[in-house]
Amino acid sequence: MTRSQLELVGELARETQDRLRDALAEHRPGLEWRVEHRLAGTPVDVAGIGDSRLVLIELEWRRADPADNAAKLFRHLEAGLLDEYESVTVCHCFTEYYDLASGGVSSKRANAEFVGQIAARAVERFAYYPVELPLEPPKRGGDRPDGLSKAVDAAVESIDTRLES
Repeated sequence: MTRSQLELVGELARETQDRLRDALAEHRPGLEWRVEHRLAGTPVDVAGIGDSRLVLIELEWRRADPADNAAKLFRHLEAGLLDEYESVTVCHCFTEYYDLASGGVSSKRANAEFVGQIAARAVERFAYYPVELPLEPPKRGGDRPDGLSKAVDAAVESIDTRLES
């Protein structure tokens, strides 16, 4: 990717983080919502922080190995870095890049979800949810995708529903 293409993806990611933070702050005002929250040196795209609850949201645009982001978070959980929270929820947002034309999702996404589901079964106070970010991210040389606001709103609704459980 050229520098301008990287800047576009970075700009879209930051805009998406900001929209998620702002919308979730409206839906869940009991949490303090932040972007680029650091967790033991690992940046998390969006975090909702409460006295006893932590919500972590990871955005996956076109990452070659989305399971890596999930594994890092779960490793921190296992190491006790999140012991101050009674519940920790990770919502892993995947763009349409991970969808297969024939239906279903790519093995990259399936592997990331598998890691999250194993972690959720292993730790009682932990929940993991894959979430759709219904948007085709720009490809090399591509333009800003249409419908970013609508896609983020759909993801927020899905995240909010999962936070009710």
